[in-house]
Amino acid sequence: MSNKILIAEDSPTMRAMICATLEAFGDFEIQEAPNGFEALRLLPREKFDLVITDINMPDINGLELVSFIKRNEQYKTIPLIIVSTEGSERDREKGLKLGADAYLVKPFAPEALQALVQKFLS
Repeated sequence: MSNKILIAEDSPTMRAMICATLEAFGDFEIQEAPNGFEALRLLPREKFDLVITDINMPDINGLELVSFIKRNEQYKTIPLIIVSTEGSERDREKGLKLGADAYLVKPFAPEALQALVQKFLS
């Protein structure tokens, strides 16, 4: 059975790149959410094995999404990777403090994302 990954990213180009990166090295079932609100709507519908989220999104941002997931009994064990252009140490610390398991700064090497995904899904 393939792992299910939820990608919350408002940039269609970045979403497509993340999907292509994942599909290049594994058999994953990928659900895409163009914003945090849509990600929250999709969460209860399936059992996700991993969530990858951007920070800067309309409606509900990635930090709010991470915070919601980690506070919720039903979802708190799902590994979370933040992928963001916000690359300062402060941003990274904030994301990890809220419960993200990893923080990847854009632009990133596809291998970096693949290594993280493999780490959390193996």
